Amino acid sequence: MKTVALLRSMLDELGGITDEPGRLTRTFLSPAMERAVKLAGCWMQDAGMDVRVDQAGNLIGRLEAIQVGRTGPVRRGGAGRSALPKTLILGSHLDTVRDAGKYDGALGVLLPVVALYELNSRGVKLPFHVEIVGFAEEEGVRFASAYLGSQGYTGRLKRQTLELRDADGVSVREAIERWNGLPSSRSKRVGVNTLHLKPAHRRDELLGYVEAHIEQGPVLEAEKLAVGVVSAIAGQSRYRLTWTGKAGHAGTTPMNLRRDAFAGAAEFALAAEKLAQATPGLVATVGSLAVRPGAANVIPSEAVHTLDVRQARDTARQKALFQLGRLAEKIARKRGLKVAWQRTQDNAAVNCSPQLTARLERSVNTVQGRSLRLVSGAGHDAVAMSALTPVAMLFVRCRGGLSHHPDEHVAPKDLGVALKVMVDFLERLAADAK
Repeated sequence: MKTVALLRSMLDELGGITDEPGRLTRTFLSPAMERAVKLAGCWMQDAGMDVRVDQAGNLIGRLEAIQVGRTGPVRRGGAGRSALPKTLILGSHLDTVRDAGKYDGALGVLLPVVALYELNSRGVKLPFHVEIVGFAEEEGVRFASAYLGSQGYTGRLKRQTLELRDADGVSVREAIERWNGLPSSRSKRVGVNTLHLKPAHRRDELLGYVEAHIEQGPVLEAEKLAVGVVSAIAGQSRYRLTWTGKAGHAGTTPMNLRRDAFAGAAEFALAAEKLAQATPGLVATVGSLAVRPGAANVIPSEAVHTLDVRQARDTARQKALFQLGRLAEKIARKRGLKVAWQRTQDNAAVNCSPQLTARLERSVNTVQGRSLRLVSGAGHDAVAMSALTPVAMLFVRCRGGLSHHPDEHVAPKDLGVALKVMVDFLERLAADAK
């Protein structure tokens, strides 16, 4: 397909848009995100889509259905709402981790756009609406809480999430207000209702949500397969822990009299690692750490770090969190510290839709010859979207299973397979809908 070369060029161009020169970084509602939204929006328009950006910063391209016997697109608001075509949502996220690769998230936004190019070139008319969404945030870099974009789209941004603050003290609420040109809540109280962060759709309007994403793991490569389907997504909990001790002179305070906040945080991080290593299927990560006052010759009085815990079984994850809570209290007592937990995210494990997954698997089998079902240890926008509609996911092989790294790579041949699967899936869904 010539469209594979087009997809690669789009990924390259989008991968050059960054907030940090020399490395790829795009965060929630940042200047680079605004540029990425404009560029991807132009590509959506080229595919015949009507394009808008919602109040949460999500890029939304919509292609209206064409029904047999009609001379034009079916629009909302006509007689007999129940007879109107439903909407299939496709997409992924446009934000990145720091120093990222160019495929994570972006592939899931651009792949369906290019699939529509391919269908347009063949003259294929879809009897259902298609909405492609480039979510404004999934990685949790700026506010240590993921899925801000898809939570906004589904109307599930909670008040406590809106009050989370970034490193500059800006809250999620304030960032959204600034993005939309609304008065700051610091000077005038602006609530969720004013922001109109309501669900983009009713559940009965939708066919489902399908997300393509790089695997971020080595299974497909080991099985010598370009693509596979996801059966479930592991549950995930994120916290911000604050350890409080007492500052002191690094040269004159004896070791046995210290209340070193960082030492407590470090001991906890090692304890979390040990527990995860001893618990099958559990992963625990301390990925961000800030130490205050941050001087070489001062004992740290405060250490603030993140904690990310994941497991495919919710009961096992909750048990591990209980154990980690007891470990933290034990470390704090022993070292004369205080420890406070702030939950920034908590998502149960998600099972993908059996019906949508079977449809997707049929297309994989047609294109690839055989399919493989995988459980995703990584979180995806499909987690948040599952509260609104049934979800399915297509995994695409990435070299060495590497992700969240500049060397992240998908072979052109595998892009071609993924594109053929997406086109076949849409064509079959269209045939079944007629």
